[in-house]
Parts: sequence; structure tokens; C-alpha cells
Amino acid sequence: MFVPAAAATAATAAAAEPPDRLIERLSNEILERIRTDAALKAGDRKKLDELVDNTVMPHVDFRRMTALSVGRNWRTATPEQQQQLMDEFRALLIRTYAGALSSVADQKVRMRPLRANPQDTDVIVRSEVVQPRGEPIQLDYRMARRTDGWKIYDVNVLGVWLVETYRTQFAQEVSTGGIEGLIRSLSEKNRQPAANGKT
Repeated sequence: MFVPAAAATAATAAAAEPPDRLIERLSNEILERIRTDAALKAGDRKKLDELVDNTVMPHVDFRRMTALSVGRNWRTATPEQQQQLMDEFRALLIRTYAGALSSVADQKVRMRPLRANPQDTDVIVRSEVVQPRGEPIQLDYRMARRTDGWKIYDVNVLGVWLVETYRTQFAQEVSTGGIEGLIRSLSEKNRQPAANGKT
């Protein structure tokens, strides 16, 4: 009896966590892990991939993010193709996020005021990555409220939304090779060694 009750309590707490507090908690958790783990600090891509997969990915709405990135071509894909696209897109996001974390040193995250009403179900959470030297890096998140909590479905880095960038790239892939061509292209990218060679 106690296990289901505990699980229900944890789920309720996650669903009740405000979106800006969620982003702040995840960001600080990741930065703290990197600061205190020698392998992560050295840029070990396998461990960075695991960190991103376990910490960030549970809070991403992959279906919505993949569908938005694929655009109108999503509706022409079969259910099997949609699942393949989501799987490959998830792997791509992990690689992208882990690649960015491989150069993290002494950065800190500064949250900006959340401009939203309590009843809103779709918000933009704005933050800045403060560096020891140089200007802060803009890092914003589009998030939607679901029954199991707030989920990320787009990320803005330095004024560029990932979904818009991917939509342009994916449309070009589909125009030349169809949905199967896009799946193959994503699969090939995900099989390539990490840029720093640490896998």
C-alpha cells in the first residue's frame, strides 16, 4: 500500500512544480554533477549522454517536439515512421545537449522573471547562462502543462528556436528523400562519433 502512495505523492509533487522552478532545479543539478564528477568535467561523452538522458529527457515532450520539427510532413508519416522519428530525434537531442555540456566549466544559471498566469498551460521560461568571462548566453524554454507536470517542447539558444531550425533542415531532407530519407539521415548523424571523440 505504501509504494503506490509514495509514487502518487511524487507524481503529484512533480506535476505541481512551477515551470521556472523545474528548469532552475534541473540546470543546477546538471551543473553540480559536472562540477563534482571528474569524468563529466573532463567531457566524457558517454557519461554526459547518460546525465542528459536521466535528468533532462524525462521532462521533454518528444512527440510534440518531433511533430513540430517535422512540420506538415508529420501527418503523412505512418505510426511506425513517427515512432522511428521520435526515437532518432531523442538521440539527436541527447547528443546536442551533451555536446554543449562538454564545454561547461564554471557557468551559473540565472533565471529571469516568469511572465505567466497561474492558469496558463503554455509558457516561455527564460534564463541566462552566466559565464566567468563574456556575455551571458540566452537560454529559453517553451513548456506545456500536462497531467504529469510541465514538459519542454522547444529550446531557444541565443535567439534561435531549435524547432524552427530543425523544421527547415528536416523539410529539405524530406523533399529529397521522403520521410524514410529523413529517418536515414537522422540515424546516420546519431551513429557518427562525438565531436570530441570521447564515447
